[in-house]
Amino acid sequence: MRVMNESSSLLLPLLAATFSLAGLVKGVTGMGLPTVAMGLLGSFMSPAAAAAMLVVPSFVTNVWQLLAGPAVGRLLRRLWPMMLGIVAGTIGGSALLVGVDPLWSGLALGVALVAYAGYALVAPALSIPPRIEPWLLPIAGLLTGVVTGATGVFVIPAVPCLQALRLDKEELVQALGLSFTVSTVALAAGLMAHGAFRLEQSGLSALAVAPALAGMRLGQRIRARISPRRFRLCFLSFLLLLGLELALRPLF
Repeated sequence: MRVMNESSSLLLPLLAATFSLAGLVKGVTGMGLPTVAMGLLGSFMSPAAAAAMLVVPSFVTNVWQLLAGPAVGRLLRRLWPMMLGIVAGTIGGSALLVGVDPLWSGLALGVALVAYAGYALVAPALSIPPRIEPWLLPIAGLLTGVVTGATGVFVIPAVPCLQALRLDKEELVQALGLSFTVSTVALAAGLMAHGAFRLEQSGLSALAVAPALAGMRLGQRIRARISPRRFRLCFLSFLLLLGLELALRPLF
């Protein structure tokens, strides 16, 4: 009992610090909470346990982001094939997150972080022609779901795909909120189906909501005072280094 209490007393400050930082990044950049949280939590717990901790704060912050504008209905009509792909891929891919040795699922998480940071640092200007959108979106959704299910990271290739649709700024923010919300719900369903998301984890996950929201509020204030471009460069460089550490861990 004493060991468990000591472990809990250490875990709670770590969770608070992790989600405060992840929320701060989301407040400044409009995204990044799941990515930062998974990367940091994956350093001291298995990716499956980290994904379970992510569910409630990710859901709350992304629903907030989704509902912060008027385009929800229009985006749902346009993006529902992609969302279905995300659900199918995430529920199927979550078997990898739960069943694979944590060392190797940590490697997959590290590769996903490196891939996202590398892509975002290069930031190529892509555009999806309307004629290929009907069949490309479901494929992108399915691939995003598989990556989400296997690593707990929601961004590849959903974020580049949504950016390539050339939505206006407010619609893009809402579209990202929609994609991340669907990914969160599907990940929770996949983890529950494989017995990796239990009642006690949902309680700990709920405790992370307050620091995540506090971090978001602070991040929004910081965004008004510093260059978002400079912050984004530091954030992506941090993700790149964190991803490399996770990816190289099985080799040492």
